[in-house]
Amino acid sequence: MGDSGPVDSAALKAFARSLGFATVGVAPAIPPPHFAAYKDWIAADRHASMDYLSRHAQLRSDPKQLLPTAESVVAVTLNYAQANEPIEGDPRIATYALGRDYHRVMRAKLDRLADWIRIEFPEAECRSCVDSAPILERDFAWLAGLGWFGKNTMLIDSRRGSYFFIGLVLTSVAFESDAPVHGGCGNCRACIEACPTGAIVFDDDRWQIDARHCISYLTIEHEGPIDPTLAAKMEDWTFGCDVCQDVCPFNSRRESQPLRAAETTEPDLLKKRSWPTLVELTVIGQDDWDRVSPGSPLRRAGLEGIRRNAKITLQNRRTHRPEPEG
Repeated sequence: MGDSGPVDSAALKAFARSLGFATVGVAPAIPPPHFAAYKDWIAADRHASMDYLSRHAQLRSDPKQLLPTAESVVAVTLNYAQANEPIEGDPRIATYALGRDYHRVMRAKLDRLADWIRIEFPEAECRSCVDSAPILERDFAWLAGLGWFGKNTMLIDSRRGSYFFIGLVLTSVAFESDAPVHGGCGNCRACIEACPTGAIVFDDDRWQIDARHCISYLTIEHEGPIDPTLAAKMEDWTFGCDVCQDVCPFNSRRESQPLRAAETTEPDLLKKRSWPTLVELTVIGQDDWDRVSPGSPLRRAGLEGIRRNAKITLQNRRTHRPEPEG
């Protein structure tokens, strides 16, 4: 886009915030710094049955694999925090999945941001990426100064916590880049000790998630029966899991430390629908499933997965129900 130096990003960031994004930053379109660690994670089979992660690994090695003319990566976050207390008899769903499928919500906003870039810079090329695209989005969000990596491997904003989605726009416009931010968990081990299945492991000098034990993986991506030993540790999660975020001090909900993650104001992300009860989900048919689940992230688990998860949730709630006093 010329040799006049980096383009000021102030107007870009103002427009991104006007779309409802909580934070925005810019990273250079360079190979992601943690790609080697990602390859090692794959080699250790910690991606479980998610073969697409290994099949598309090379595409993640450089953003120019997705957009050959890329010069900048615009990274944004969108809050999804909201009240999400378990309800007796109902499925327990991770907070991110309470509303509409975030891929659709994020992509619509990212495409508007890309359109703004094309209007301001008519020769610009852009590509919008949510987490279904083969790119290490957390690396670029980190490079863009939007957060640092916690022991639970989540990207954490020291002021806002980690209840946010990440989206990227690759562009041929060379916007001025932001600097990575640095932070740390210190001696805190809250997420490690709270994880019911011990999915947060330390290996090769870094904290990692072993998807083979992660409740989110087991309830969403894993097909077929779940090992009974793991199933018994899944507590009452029916789809996804919030444990490692709920216990994180940066997401504190304690009265003495107000919630840092600002609750979402995005209408499409707010909980609106009522799900069938757990008992109903154990036997739900395809027609009823298609009727209650359109546009929801829960579609990812599939009919058989939801039935399986509901049965496990019911069993775990019965097993861990307190004995009556007297």
